[in-house]
Amino acid sequence: MSEIKPKIRIGMSESSIRRKRVMMALLALACAGGAYSAYNYNQKTSVVEVPVAKVRKGDFRIVVTTRGEIRSVNSTTIIAPQVPDPRIVTLAESGKPIRKGEVVVEFDAAQQEQNLLERNTSVRTIDSQAVQTKASHRIVTELDGMNKMTAEYNLERSKLEASKAEVVSEIEGAKSRIDVGISQGELGQVGQTIKTHKATQNADLERMDQTKDKAVRDVTRAKGYLSNMVLRAPSDGIVNLLPNFRSQGNWGSSPPPFKEGDRAWTGAAIAEIPDLSLLRIDLKLDEVDRGKMEIGQKVKVRIDAIPDREFEATLDWISPIAAIQWRGGGMTEKTFPARATIVGNDKRLRPGMSASAEILIESESNQILIPARASFTVQGKPSVYVQKGQSFVVRQIQVGKRNDSEIVVLNGLKEGEAVTLENPADSARKQKKL
Repeated sequence: MSEIKPKIRIGMSESSIRRKRVMMALLALACAGGAYSAYNYNQKTSVVEVPVAKVRKGDFRIVVTTRGEIRSVNSTTIIAPQVPDPRIVTLAESGKPIRKGEVVVEFDAAQQEQNLLERNTSVRTIDSQAVQTKASHRIVTELDGMNKMTAEYNLERSKLEASKAEVVSEIEGAKSRIDVGISQGELGQVGQTIKTHKATQNADLERMDQTKDKAVRDVTRAKGYLSNMVLRAPSDGIVNLLPNFRSQGNWGSSPPPFKEGDRAWTGAAIAEIPDLSLLRIDLKLDEVDRGKMEIGQKVKVRIDAIPDREFEATLDWISPIAAIQWRGGGMTEKTFPARATIVGNDKRLRPGMSASAEILIESESNQILIPARASFTVQGKPSVYVQKGQSFVVRQIQVGKRNDSEIVVLNGLKEGEAVTLENPADSARKQKKL
């Protein structure tokens, strides 16, 4: 006969058994709650956040953006005159208004005044020397005249004596004829001496005239230097002092503008007086954008110092030759200079201000547009991920023109639909790593 085990273990009461069963039930409920919470947590964290954008209808524009600097179309540059070693003693303040005729720059005139005094003294000295030389010439001329008269008298007397040869002895006649020959020789010598003196006198006078002409030219030049010591404004405007490229500035920094006490040089551009009624923006076009540009294209200009207004301009000049700019490390950069004239004016505009320019290349209205980031290649064809509730659907599209930020959609999308800016699968992988 087999041994029958009792249902109730010895030493355990029924209340203990019930208490144990309740604890096991509570434990099971706790485990079920944890599993449910874990399930909900996993469900929540599995939601992927993907950036989206609305398909819009609007104007499609192709533009080229570049930087530039404001300049005056009509400006007057104050240039240092042809004066030896010009030193600036007075200089107008940069950025200040100036009236026509007011002093822009004044150079030290002390040396030129001394030079003019010396040149005038030289002219007076030459005039005195000329008077003395002419007086000496007159004395010599008078002596030559006396000598000529004496020689002519001697010759006539000798001829008269020779005419007595028929009534005097043969010896006396021969002697008289010899005296005539001697008198003729003396007269010829006097004549030659007179010619030599005249040639010498003419040479002296010509030399003195040349010396005086040079002295007079020196006086005129010195007066011209003095007249150029003060440069005045040719018209009303704003003074803009230009860089002194011979100044010793800090290494790697732009040269400082001219200041009082600086020494200029002939032809140095010291200041500029721009005409503020007509301004332009000087641009530098990249080599890849040069072929897109045409004269007459519209330009939108935004001045860094005037952020509350947008200016319009017209592209009116493009250089046919590239300008080469040297960069560090032996590198070069090619750009094409261009200019656009600003339409309208603003009292706050000043030459030298930095600005950004947006050149309109092409414009088409009423186009379906999406961001360039929203277009993907799926199975070799352009596609987008269209949002449908909490999911995304791949849809092929037909694309048209594009610019740096937007694409024209010819077929496949409607205005107002939401498309992703990232591949949803890539976004999910990124968030899973986080």
